[in-house]
Amino acid sequence: MMKAAVYESFNGPIHVKSIPKPKLRHESSVILQVMATGVCRSDWHGWKGHDDDILHHGLPFVPGHEFSGIVVEIGTSVQRIKVGDRVAVPFILSCGRCVECQAEKPTVCLNQSQPGFTMFGSFAEFVEVTRADRNLTILPKGVSFVEAAALGCRFTTAYRAVVQQGGLGKDMFPKMSDEDTGRIRRAVSNSLMDARKNDGKVICVFGCGGLGLSCIMIAKALVGADGAIGREIVREIIAVDVSSSALDKAMELGADHVINVRELGMKDEAVRQRVLQLTHGLGADITIDAAGFPSTCENAVYTCRRGGRMVQVGLPIGDKKPLIPMGMVAAREIEIVGSHGFNASDLPHLLHLVDTGKLPVKKLVEKETSLVEGAKVLMNMDKESPIGMTVITRFDETANTCRL
Repeated sequence: MMKAAVYESFNGPIHVKSIPKPKLRHESSVILQVMATGVCRSDWHGWKGHDDDILHHGLPFVPGHEFSGIVVEIGTSVQRIKVGDRVAVPFILSCGRCVECQAEKPTVCLNQSQPGFTMFGSFAEFVEVTRADRNLTILPKGVSFVEAAALGCRFTTAYRAVVQQGGLGKDMFPKMSDEDTGRIRRAVSNSLMDARKNDGKVICVFGCGGLGLSCIMIAKALVGADGAIGREIVREIIAVDVSSSALDKAMELGADHVINVRELGMKDEAVRQRVLQLTHGLGADITIDAAGFPSTCENAVYTCRRGGRMVQVGLPIGDKKPLIPMGMVAAREIEIVGSHGFNASDLPHLLHLVDTGKLPVKKLVEKETSLVEGAKVLMNMDKESPIGMTVITRFDETANTCRL
């Protein structure tokens, strides 16, 4: 048996209970002892009943998808990962066999698994992770379990949005083997790095929750990163939000300018004009909607520079749909790009940034807590939007026994 946080109805109470420890159901799986797991708003969406995968799985359910841990058992076909390895886990576990994976697009894998969505998640002492050799990454000695868990969703998602789908960062990667370098070069081959080579890019991030702040930190890691050929990858970062405290945090983490929507009377046109003022009337080279509201999506399109790129990474919220000016998109040749998840094979590069201090992810960790308190934080997201990240690192509460 093990302790886990379980909900038996959507929007119902989440209780810590004793449930059966997972067994190896697949020869490619491992059992992981969870050492740290983040509390993410995506878990809140699942608990509220907003996620189709959880609806399909059925209740009761265990949330959690940002985690790291120690391998305690391996399947018969697992070769690269060993018992005792300290590992990081991406939240998309791709199959490696479908047509999308074969086309090097694992983030849209046709057979993907997602802990905390398609299967029981990491608000538990142990979790089964499928396709382990393909998807798990062994942690460098200098990276803690908490830092690895912090990467698990928001930073990996931000990395893909900014670096890959946003089109930046081909020269930020550490020295690696020719094979690894070739794979990463291909992963960003559609980047904008070959366009407007004389200047670094201006990035505007709409929404400064956990994902938006992670986008700012990833972009900050690119400032001046292309010194080998004498130019910057990112020149300026603009942050847009309704919260003064969130914008203060954005400035602390690397934003050069902030726009307080509330101070502008919550008027979209005023927000757009302010972005244009800060970009000399041109608009931002890359705009990112990290919030998912209709207004943030629309404003990200309207403030995108001619020939620029708008990245939609925030999950849509509410029934109201954004109104996208497709005529303007066509006339200005604006690229609108979706961004979802992260390619597990790129995780070593993020871990390298953490290990070398270029990406100080702990600045976003607000507190470490227990499983019981972490479940309360998740349920309280109805009322609060914490700026920092809560990470569960203690699983030692007294639990009731539950049959699942």
